[in-house]
Amino acid sequence: MELQQLDMDGGAAINAAAAPSERSKWLLNSPDPPAPWREIFSSIKETVFPGRRKGKQQQLPRTNRALVFMQALFPILKWGKYYKVSMFKNDLLAGLTLASLCIPQSIGYATLANMDPQYGLYTSVVPPLIYAVMGSSREIAIGPVAVVSLLLSAMVSKVVDPTSDAVAYRRTVFTVTFFTGFFQGLFGLFRLGFLVDFLSHAALVGFISGAAIVIGLQQLKGLLGISHFTSKTDVLSVFTAVLKALHHQWYPLNAVLGCSFLIFILITRFLGQRNKKLFWLPAMAPLLSVVLSTLIVYLTEADKHGIKIVKHFKGGLNPISLHQLNFAGPHVGEAAKIGLICALIALTEAIAVGRSFASMKGYHLDGNKEMVAMGFMNIIGSLTSCYTATGSFSRTAVNYSAGCETVISNIVMAITVLICLLFFTKLLYYTPLAILASIILSALPGLIDLNEAYNIWKVDKLDFMVCLGAFFGVLFGSVEIGLLVAVVMSFGKIIVSSIKPSTEVLGILPGTDLFCNILQYPMANKLPGILITRINSGTFCFANASFIRERILRCVTDENNIEESTKGRLQMLILDMTNVMNIDTSGIHALEELHKKVTARGLELAMVNPRWQVVTKMKAAKFIEKIGAGWIFLSISDAVDASIHLKMNGLNTC
Repeated sequence: MELQQLDMDGGAAINAAAAPSERSKWLLNSPDPPAPWREIFSSIKETVFPGRRKGKQQQLPRTNRALVFMQALFPILKWGKYYKVSMFKNDLLAGLTLASLCIPQSIGYATLANMDPQYGLYTSVVPPLIYAVMGSSREIAIGPVAVVSLLLSAMVSKVVDPTSDAVAYRRTVFTVTFFTGFFQGLFGLFRLGFLVDFLSHAALVGFISGAAIVIGLQQLKGLLGISHFTSKTDVLSVFTAVLKALHHQWYPLNAVLGCSFLIFILITRFLGQRNKKLFWLPAMAPLLSVVLSTLIVYLTEADKHGIKIVKHFKGGLNPISLHQLNFAGPHVGEAAKIGLICALIALTEAIAVGRSFASMKGYHLDGNKEMVAMGFMNIIGSLTSCYTATGSFSRTAVNYSAGCETVISNIVMAITVLICLLFFTKLLYYTPLAILASIILSALPGLIDLNEAYNIWKVDKLDFMVCLGAFFGVLFGSVEIGLLVAVVMSFGKIIVSSIKPSTEVLGILPGTDLFCNILQYPMANKLPGILITRINSGTFCFANASFIRERILRCVTDENNIEESTKGRLQMLILDMTNVMNIDTSGIHALEELHKKVTARGLELAMVNPRWQVVTKMKAAKFIEKIGAGWIFLSISDAVDASIHLKMNGLNTC
């Protein structure tokens, strides 16, 4: 028994000694990663056939594969068969509540976008119907929104003046909407959702807050009954225009009427927040304001006493606008650029809204599928006299509070708006412009998130600077300047962190085999004769290769001085590559130079856990042959064991 136990212990010791080299072989003999074109193909396949396993789909009959494709493209085919009458009751109530808020808001946002009022209602008919069959969010409410309407007004007006050529302006807006949908669909199909993240959360908070103030200032025209107003959006231009108008002809009755109903809407919102059962009250308040103010103007003939009204309001079904798209004119390049910006802003808002409410209901929202749905929605919308639509936070909140079960509530809302277009548009002739301005103003406080700005300040001061840059860029420059500042500052933050990534010196935690940053964990002990360094960068590339190499060499020099002062000598540099996901030729060249300089100082260079792409490229560049396959390890512990064996062999030689 004792002999058997000794044999077992000896075998375990041999296996333990062989284990590090065996694990290194696993790392070095891993298969090549897929080619970039195959990854693109796989991403498209995953978008079209989500959740399918390799080989499983090929076993399905062709008819089943077609059904899987149709269900992926039109999710309503998947969940529609489980739809119940009890769910429709909730969706019907939510859809009607949603329509009562949507109708006045859509008219107001259309005027904000310098479009005729009916185009806001058109945008609340076709896009919600398309999204209902293609989208995967159950709560999101689709239609025109304030920020996108401001973007169109501010940017398209610089290309075509809406006052001098309204037809050309409208054609450009439809063309921009087509490009918006095209880019959104492209982002989703090729799984390029990361492009939306170039607008960081902090930048978006600042941009939307600044845009909300700009939108509010623009509503002074309708609220004060000013006839001539500036087309610029910066604060100084707007206040200058208001001061000039106040010295000339303006009508205080507009302000009295608008402010009265604004106070009414805000009071109903306060009551709705205090008592959740009264959720319908703030949702109905805008429509009730429109009806009451229209009756007041009609019965008192207030339009003859200076009250500005909507006047002509074309109703009926959405007219086809395919012939109005302009791809051959001189402004097609500008339209594509504006479309790209609107695509990013609209997607950022919609996906943020959709995911926040999906998390409340406990289901996952696929961002790439949402992009495809939004893209098709806006492309078809551009062909049916709609301008850019996206998910609205305020209307989605109302939809959620009203108890919606599925996107059927969007269909109910769209049908209700269509009925309004067919039968009730003539009744809106006397609707005061001041009421539309007050409705837009009432929606703006929700866009200015002071609490989130304060949280950003507490967590990351640099992020807060990005937030302020976007905010003041919109407020004192223009929408484009605000976006540019936000993107440039966000990119600047990324570039700084990638050009000068941190490197950590690691030590072992007492009583464990864990290696951690000695600065973060002061109790961690450095191993004598060994320097363990970790690179904290996702990419080892031309931008940071020289910086990382010099940083590591400086650590080696400092550590050598410490070791020599304690009558020891540094024998090995262990480079932990766990965090490095990719490397380019500049990075490999930097590693080659590092290896030469380290070996010239009498040190061995060991590399730990190079990732799939990294180890493949190092093999292709024959770098592993240069340093020796025996110096590539799967874990830091394996590399440390090799260093100890090296020390023992050196002592035995002596």
